[in-house]
Amino acid sequence: QARAHGINGTAMNGRKIDVAIVGGGLSGGLTALALHRARPDLALCLFEAGAAPGGNHRWSWFASDLSPAADQLLSQFRITRWDQGYEVRFPGQHRRLDTGYRSLASVDFAAGLKRMLPADALRMRCPVSQLHARGLVLASGEAVAARTVIDCRGFQPSSQLAGGWQVFMGRHMRTNTPHGVERPVIMDAQVEQLGGYRFIYVLPLGADELLVEDTYYADSPVLDRRVLGARIEAWCAAQGWQGEILGNETGVLPVITGGNFAAWQADGRIEGVVRAGVGAGLMHPLTSYSLPCAAETALAIAAEADLPGEHLAAMIHARAAKHWRAMGFYRALGRMLFGAGAPEQRYRIFARFYRLPEALIERFYAGETSLMDRVRLLCGKPPVPVFKALRALLASGAAMGETGPA
Repeated sequence: QARAHGINGTAMNGRKIDVAIVGGGLSGGLTALALHRARPDLALCLFEAGAAPGGNHRWSWFASDLSPAADQLLSQFRITRWDQGYEVRFPGQHRRLDTGYRSLASVDFAAGLKRMLPADALRMRCPVSQLHARGLVLASGEAVAARTVIDCRGFQPSSQLAGGWQVFMGRHMRTNTPHGVERPVIMDAQVEQLGGYRFIYVLPLGADELLVEDTYYADSPVLDRRVLGARIEAWCAAQGWQGEILGNETGVLPVITGGNFAAWQADGRIEGVVRAGVGAGLMHPLTSYSLPCAAETALAIAAEADLPGEHLAAMIHARAAKHWRAMGFYRALGRMLFGAGAPEQRYRIFARFYRLPEALIERFYAGETSLMDRVRLLCGKPPVPVFKALRALLASGAAMGETGPA
C-alpha cells in the first residue's frame, strides 16, 4: 500500500510538503484550515497520534471573545450557539448575563477538517518521535521532509512555570424527560467546595440533551474519574435528571500564575520549528481558554505563509512572549486565587467578579481588561484576607507539577 508521504516528504500528487503540522488538536487543526483557506496551493500535512483530529473534547467561548476574522474561521464548523445569554450561580447570588455563548464538539471539529482539507492532508495514528527545521521522523521510523514544521502539541508541565490546575470531568447525557435548562450555566458554585474552587458547568445541547461538568481550580493535577463520575451522578439526581450516558470527557488544564517564561520557551525550543498553541503558552492563564489564541495564531501564520520556517518560528516565538507580558494581570489574579484564601473559600473571588458590569466581564474573558477595569477589579473590600492577598501577589506560586510554593 502506497504511503501518502514517503521518505523524501513527497505527497502522493508529486508535490513536496510545504508545511508539516504536528498535533491535530485545536491549534493544529485551525492552523491547517487557515493555511489552506489562505493558500490552497500549499501542500499541507497534519500529523496526529490519535484516531481523529481533536480527540475527545469540547471547546467553548463567549461571542465577544473573537475578532471578526477569527469568528469567520470558526464559522466553517458546526457550532452550537446560544444567543440568549448565560447564567452564573453562587451561594445567595444568581445572575443572568446577555453575552452569547458558543461551543464546538471535537466530533464536529474532526468532521469539518475532513470536509474542508484535502484528503491527503490528514494523517491519523501517526505519532511523531522527532522534529527539526526541515522535517520530522514518525515513531514508525518514516522520515518526512517539509519546508516549514509547526509544533502544535500540548502543554508540558515544567518547574520553570508556576500555578495550579483546572481539573474537570464532563458527562454528555440524554435525559428521560425534557430537562428545562434554557441557556448555559457557566458556573454553579452552589455545591460543596472540595479541595479548591468547585463549580458545575451545564450546556443544554437539546431539549433532552445535556453536558454536565464538575470542575475544580485545584492545587494538584490529580483527576479521579470514579469520584468525579459519582459526584456528577449525584448532582444530576438532585436536579431530577436521569437518562442515558452518551459519553464522558476529562481534562487537566494549566492555570499559570508565574514563572520564568523565557527559560520555559528555551527548554522547549527546537531550532527553526514553529511552536504554537497551548504548548507555546498561547492561552488565557487564568481561565485556561485557548480557542481565541488558537484562532488568532492560526490566522497570523496563514498571513505569513511564505516566510522561511526559521523566520516564522521567530515570529510566533515573539508573539508568545508578547502574550505572556500582556497576561501579567491575570497571572496576578491567579496567585490571589490559589494563595490568598482557603480552598473552600476561593469561590468568593468569582462571586465578587460576577457582580461587576457585564462589559468588564466580557473584556476579562477576552483578555482585554483596561486600566480602569483593573482598578475596578481590585478596589473595594477584597473577598480574601488582605495580608494573604498581598503575600500571594508578591509570590510566584507553586511550581507546575509540585505541591510546595515556588
